[in-house]
Amino acid sequence: MGAETAANPARRLFAAVLVCEAIVIALAIPVAVTVLDVDGGAAGAVCGGLAVACLLMAGLLRFPWAVAAGSVLQVLIIATGFMVPAMFFLGIVFGALWATAIWLGRKAAAAQAR
Repeated sequence: MGAETAANPARRLFAAVLVCEAIVIALAIPVAVTVLDVDGGAAGAVCGGLAVACLLMAGLLRFPWAVAAGSVLQVLIIATGFMVPAMFFLGIVFGALWATAIWLGRKAAAAQAR
C-alpha cells in the first residue's frame, strides 16, 4: 500500500494526529476518575498506556508497518468509549483524521511517482 512506505510524504500528518490523540486520551483519565467514577488505576493503565502507545507510534512511523499498527491503535482508542463515552465521538474524529492522512499519503505518493 502506498501510504505505508518508509518515505511516506504524509508522515508528519500521521505524527500530528497521534500526538494530539495522545494528549486527548491522557486528558480522559481525570474525566474517567472524577466524573465517571472509574477506578484510577484502570483509567491510568488503559488511557495512559494508549497515550504512550500513540507517542511511541509517532516515533515509529518510519517503518512500513507503522501505519497499519496506527490503524489498530485507532480502533483501541474508539473502544475507550466504553470507559469514557465521549471517547466514542473523539475516537471517531481521530479515526477520520487518520483515514484522511492515509488517503492524502496515497495521493502524494502517486503524485511523486509521476
